[in-house]
Amino acid sequence: MEYSNISHIDKKVMRIGLGTWAMGGWMWGGTDEEKAIETIHKALDSGINLIDTAPVYGFGASEEIVGRALKKYGKRENVIIATKVGVRWRDHKVYRDLNKESIINEVHDSLKRLHVDYIDLCQVHWPDATVSMQETADTLKMLQEQGKIVAIGVSNFSKEQMEEFRKHASLDTLQSPFNLFEREIEHSELPYCRQNHIDTLGYGSLCRGLLTGKVRDNTTFRGDDLRKIDPKFKEPRFTQYLRCVDRLQEWVDDKYQKPLIALAVRWVLDSGISIALWGARKPEQLKDIDSIWNWKLTPQDLMEIHHILQETIKNPIGPEFMAPPTRDLSKIVT
Repeated sequence: MEYSNISHIDKKVMRIGLGTWAMGGWMWGGTDEEKAIETIHKALDSGINLIDTAPVYGFGASEEIVGRALKKYGKRENVIIATKVGVRWRDHKVYRDLNKESIINEVHDSLKRLHVDYIDLCQVHWPDATVSMQETADTLKMLQEQGKIVAIGVSNFSKEQMEEFRKHASLDTLQSPFNLFEREIEHSELPYCRQNHIDTLGYGSLCRGLLTGKVRDNTTFRGDDLRKIDPKFKEPRFTQYLRCVDRLQEWVDDKYQKPLIALAVRWVLDSGISIALWGARKPEQLKDIDSIWNWKLTPQDLMEIHHILQETIKNPIGPEFMAPPTRDLSKIVT
């Protein structure tokens, strides 16, 4: 296994963390709490010690599931709980909100749902242009000084936004989308974080299941599953991405005799991300974790993989469709 460190946190962090968005059900076609708790326990038994969640995942459901799972499992002192602030909801419609009162209330609510008295890593979920960066940073710094949060992170921030945030508070982590198909941070934010000793968490390592190899052209997405609106899962792009998946599977099987999912996560780690988030909601979705360790991609491998991507995907697109709207202050009822 491989480990990293997060400033202010006194435990080593396995370089794979568990992502729990799908466990909340919202935008994933529903939830199964029993399976979700089994999945969390399976992750912990496998050595994963960072669990990443957020209040908006299932409108509180994901945090509640994580809280119940940890209460049953015990050993709270061994687990790094990462959650977020800044995305609120009303009538199942989400919006950004990073004012001081909102952050304080969110942290208080998260502590209750998680059944803990502190949060190891509290992350700003998305930047909010309607609130000054100083107000947001100062509020998190105050909560850190009160012992309610240990480390401070941001998510979906640009280099410039991180620089502004750091004028007012320390910054320990950046969480951004990062996978073989979504690499927007690799030339700016990722080098900036390396230079400034900011650890990185890559979310979407498996690109909503595309990089598991289990999504095919006849796969059906039910209910409110976000892949029904994801441009990658619509033609003409969908066929291109599936063709790329097949080529990548052939390549890693021939060269390393590894499953595609191992290549997807190994690529994230070997491209400079500190911790890759592995999203799962069923225990069996974690069965290939051991295939990640004891091998690495060479510079030649990375070049060959890049050529496969270039040859198969002619119309790439990022994860922009997932960004929540900024608040319309004229319509927010307080």
